[in-house]
Amino acid sequence: MMGSSEALLSVENLTMMYGERVGCQNISFDLWPGEVLGIVGESGSGKSTLLSCISGQMEPTKGAIKYNTRAADMRDLFEELSEPERRFLMRTDWAFVHQNPRDGLRMGVSAGANIGERLMAVGWRHYGNIRNTATQWLDKVEITDDRLDDLPTTFSGGMQQRLQIARNLVTNPRLVFMDEPTGGLDVSVQAKLLDLLRGLVQDLGLSVVIVTHDLAVARLLSHRLMVMQQGEVVETGLTDQVLDDPQHPYTQLLVSSILQA
Repeated sequence: MMGSSEALLSVENLTMMYGERVGCQNISFDLWPGEVLGIVGESGSGKSTLLSCISGQMEPTKGAIKYNTRAADMRDLFEELSEPERRFLMRTDWAFVHQNPRDGLRMGVSAGANIGERLMAVGWRHYGNIRNTATQWLDKVEITDDRLDDLPTTFSGGMQQRLQIARNLVTNPRLVFMDEPTGGLDVSVQAKLLDLLRGLVQDLGLSVVIVTHDLAVARLLSHRLMVMQQGEVVETGLTDQVLDDPQHPYTQLLVSSILQA
């Protein structure tokens, strides 16, 4: 984890209500440069709602989400940034890896074009440079360069997920959101993808917020863990500390696999 005196992302008393129903409530945390934060809990615990809010996809009912932008220090995502500014942030400095890669890819264009589009969004225009960079990134995610012009529809699920990761990371984002990135893949494919993700996160010094119900994924990837139950954070701490010596009864149940996600 890289050291820094300033948080990259700061969440203060975030609450999201759906009418009378609580999505998540009173959540506060800081995310530091180079840190991977895992958010775990069973289905319906509020972790996906929280991720949608802090990634700018959904405005919370109350609370603040502040991001340390490259240009202007801490800015409130919804109070101080316009929608076009938020969208630009999502295309450049942020990345979002979906559980279903089809949600993060354009299935009707080639693998190279999927990566190239992200580069063009940040101003790249030289076709040769774009193609070369796309080829390099396919190699980084262990896809052979002879697949550059193939459609994602011809790829396996694991390859589609690796392509989605390449598309997201090619612009060197500082903050990556991951929603169950290994969900739906078989165990052997999951293991390879996790090794790949861990290497990329370390090599690139990424800050990551990862939502998962899989505690093995959380242990492998995250430095720090937040455990959610019924919309609230019930326990937080260093990942190994939380998983090896859980304090809250709910965390104890999760760790002992009594609760099924």
